[in-house]
Amino acid sequence: MKGVILHGGHGTRLRPLTHTGPKQLLTIGNKPMSKYALDDLVEAGITDIAMIIGDVYPEKVKEYYGDGAKFGAKITYIYQEKPGGIAQAINLCKEFVGNDKFVVYLGDNILKGGIKEYASTFNSSSADALILLCEVDDPSRFGIATVKDDRIERIVEKPKNADSNLAVIGIYFLTPDIFSIIDVLKPSGRGELEITEALQNLMRNGKRIEYDYVTGWWKDTGTPQDILDANRFMLDEVKRQIDGQVDSENSIQGRVAIGSNTKVASGATIRGPAVVGTGCKIEAGVYIGPYTSIGNNVVIRKGELENCIIMDSCEIEASGRLVDSIIGAGSKILDAHAMSPRGHRFLLGERSQVML
Repeated sequence: MKGVILHGGHGTRLRPLTHTGPKQLLTIGNKPMSKYALDDLVEAGITDIAMIIGDVYPEKVKEYYGDGAKFGAKITYIYQEKPGGIAQAINLCKEFVGNDKFVVYLGDNILKGGIKEYASTFNSSSADALILLCEVDDPSRFGIATVKDDRIERIVEKPKNADSNLAVIGIYFLTPDIFSIIDVLKPSGRGELEITEALQNLMRNGKRIEYDYVTGWWKDTGTPQDILDANRFMLDEVKRQIDGQVDSENSIQGRVAIGSNTKVASGATIRGPAVVGTGCKIEAGVYIGPYTSIGNNVVIRKGELENCIIMDSCEIEASGRLVDSIIGAGSKILDAHAMSPRGHRFLLGERSQVML
């Protein structure tokens, strides 16, 4: 079985974070979100993987993943000229897939528990596809499957009036039969080739689609709030591990992971679940609260943080309290109180939000 990770898309709902890189490289629990997909595939024994990359800094994807060897995989890069829907992206993999079964994993989806059991089930079955379903509160955001008498009756993309709340999550187990279906698909009203329509047509052609339910949690990280929620889910799994230098044992409370070459000064407080990367410096008086991820090479001189994601190489020196925030790599938040005249100073990207 082969694997396909979709790593394209513009991530417009995550701007300005995605002005400088693809959304799938944004970190959750100090790991790029697409790395969770790669790890799940490798854990399931799927190591021959195609990665679909788009026009949003594809060189950053190649720089991080390389040929995949350091992650136990062999990665082939396939370029998608412009976003045209999941089905269109899948169709680019026809030559890569050949005659093998394969699994498509959206790079911005995170699934607790991985896919090993699902992959084993599909590999040994005669089904033409296997989809995973999860109950959701807002069916209008997802492809929705209606199940009746233990079989899938229909699949509809983002229905306005859904008769089911079972979302088809962004992990699809397929056979090469899907390619002939996609070849004759017409673009939807939003100009894309929809995977839900391809699956529906697969059933109309007499092919068999099996399904299974997600028993843990699943997150489609399309918005900033989704990313913060996913970060909380991942940090709920963190175990206490102190690899750096902590001047006072009282500074660490609960399940906290501290990376190597990180220094936590006496008088600082880190309350778990939380994770701090490598090469960081946390000075006295700093408070890092639960559900906060601190990336690598971050310096925090002053401030209080809770339920935040601070990416690599940031510098923070703030009198106030940061909550529910995502701070992009290389950003600085500095105290303006020593400046004259005093006041707030901003350098904000498109779609930024500021609450004072």
